[in-house]
Amino acid sequence: MGDGLRTIRVVTTDESLLASARACVATLEGWEVAGIPSVEGLMEQPPAVGDVILLDSWLRSSNVYEACRRLTGNTRCRTFVVVDAANRWAEPIARFCGATGVLRRPLVPSRLREALSQSGGKRAPLPKESRGDSPLPSFPAKLLTDLNGRPESTLIAALTDPETGLFNYGYLAYKLDEEYKRARRFGQPLSCVMLGFEGQVGDQVLQEFAAIFLEASRDTDILGRFDESSFLFLLPNTGPDGSRVMARRVGDLAQERNLRDLVGDPVVISVGIATAPHPDIQRREELFAQTRKAFVAAREDGGGVVVAS
Repeated sequence: MGDGLRTIRVVTTDESLLASARACVATLEGWEVAGIPSVEGLMEQPPAVGDVILLDSWLRSSNVYEACRRLTGNTRCRTFVVVDAANRWAEPIARFCGATGVLRRPLVPSRLREALSQSGGKRAPLPKESRGDSPLPSFPAKLLTDLNGRPESTLIAALTDPETGLFNYGYLAYKLDEEYKRARRFGQPLSCVMLGFEGQVGDQVLQEFAAIFLEASRDTDILGRFDESSFLFLLPNTGPDGSRVMARRVGDLAQERNLRDLVGDPVVISVGIATAPHPDIQRREELFAQTRKAFVAAREDGGGVVVAS
């Protein structure tokens, strides 16, 4: 905008929030306000370095936390999510998704001034989409601790399975939607892998499995526990061949460790893989359904890897 002013870009359709932002900025020197009704509109005219973005959590056109992820690495701006005062989950989730922090309603000059005083700095680049061999030291607890600063955060409990430390079913459902949309948007492959076994295993074996998955994966993969005896993995920018490589590495590592169930029988692993884009996959539900179908076929065949055709 003009006159050398830095701009606070408020992404909202709520006129009262926009009016509050303008009233707050009137007390500040060197700033002006621009209202933008959608994240798409913001991306069409990317903000300048030094601008600030306020994302209204009441947006109906998009998920505000998904929007944070989209903006991370694509702008050099501080981003704050405007949330209800009583929302205790907002700050850790917003930071986890790449935001600088949150601003609580009602928007008042003192809160905005405090937010603007926070250092912006450069955003870290997005992870490279390449399959590496180095295992993660501790995921996701280490990542969440780094971002949130509280090792025993309730956010960790909300997102992870307590027995394995992998992501839980609820977060997997959210990530499946997010990663499928991202793959469609950028024309990249996305593989979905379901891995499981027959029978029951103890906590030690579950933890061994989690360690194996981490060793066989890369930092951009999403690893989670689907139910008592199966796991679901989302592998961005990975086709069927790369998914097979991961599945075989998991199988080889499990065999090396001689994992056994509660009755002492060797654990037999079944793996189902589906990849989008695919002519029969037009929705995220169809990607999951094809993966599940391949997994059931592998299990009925006595184990091994089945890739949806």
